[in-house]
Amino acid sequence: MSISIALTKGRLEQETIKVLEKANFDPSELKNKGRKLVFKDKVKDIKYFLVKAADSITYVEHGVADIGVVGKDTILESDNNCYEVLDLGFGKCGFIVASLPQNDIFKKVGHIKIGSKYPHVAKEYFKKKDMDVEVIKIEGSVELAPILGLCDGIVDIMETGTTLKENGLVVLDRICEISARLIVNKASFKMKQREIGQFIEEIKKVINN
Repeated sequence: MSISIALTKGRLEQETIKVLEKANFDPSELKNKGRKLVFKDKVKDIKYFLVKAADSITYVEHGVADIGVVGKDTILESDNNCYEVLDLGFGKCGFIVASLPQNDIFKKVGHIKIGSKYPHVAKEYFKKKDMDVEVIKIEGSVELAPILGLCDGIVDIMETGTTLKENGLVVLDRICEISARLIVNKASFKMKQREIGQFIEEIKKVINN
């Protein structure tokens, strides 16, 4: 039985290709893709296709893809119904809370505004802190929002922290660590147990070395 895999475009796509090659799969079609979006593995009965991060979860959840590679940040932000089966160990970064140094939100009394591309993650975090927070969804450069006075602080993902520093923001708290994960459709996990299990084992061998 063939399996289909939804890969997240961009940085995770490049890292996933490296892992697949190490595990003796052949995703070489992905390297010279042109405008194509659907690709076949040259040695295994596997179909790959490229999608945006949030869409990767959608395709897996609806069974169009059996397996997906997606960042933990996207998983935490979505209300999905997939199995998360493996931490792939790349695409590492962290969810952080940041603000301008003079505007420490944890010392502020009363209503606070938080800007984030991840409103669900932000709301859950501040709910646990029992803080009165209004979350404003921002799609672009989140760092700009506190500088221009749109919000008091931000919740975002941080890899090196360079962008924050360059814009004069400081990290107030680290919410959790993030990396790329392997997710599986629940029905596929039962129907294609052997094929999916074998794929997971092959990937495990190379990421644990």
